[in-house]
Amino acid sequence: MSSHKAAPVTVEFKRLPHGMDLPVPAYSTPQSAGLDLVAALDEPLTLTPGARSLVPTGLSMALPVGHEGQIRPRSGLAAKYGVTVLNTPGTIDADYRGEIMIILINLGNDPVTLRRGERIAQMVIAPISQCTLKEVSTLDTTKRGSGGFGSTGV
Repeated sequence: MSSHKAAPVTVEFKRLPHGMDLPVPAYSTPQSAGLDLVAALDEPLTLTPGARSLVPTGLSMALPVGHEGQIRPRSGLAAKYGVTVLNTPGTIDADYRGEIMIILINLGNDPVTLRRGERIAQMVIAPISQCTLKEVSTLDTTKRGSGGFGSTGV
């Protein structure tokens, strides 16, 4: 079993005025993949079934070049209440400097009320690569070919 640990990446962040009293994003456990993000709400927000809302975090960040922030749902909110991140994973680009906002949607059957400081999403900082596209007239063939959705089995 390998104990390989990647070198830490430094991410600069800024607390915005409405997020000054909130906890800094943190990993819940030593081996957590995602930093917990919290709601920087001024007042409770109730999401009725089917409703969505853009929830502020009170943070802006400067991600290192070659990295992105992937916004993902918190499994507890999804399992218990049906609340998830609408565009999963959302991407925070390295050149974005605005407030990190989370699009939450209630896919459950009951209204859910979110409160200030409640953990609402997680962000995974991940390396990315950009490619060079090359247009060709044919592609190499594979056993799978153009088989899509469900073509490799259920």
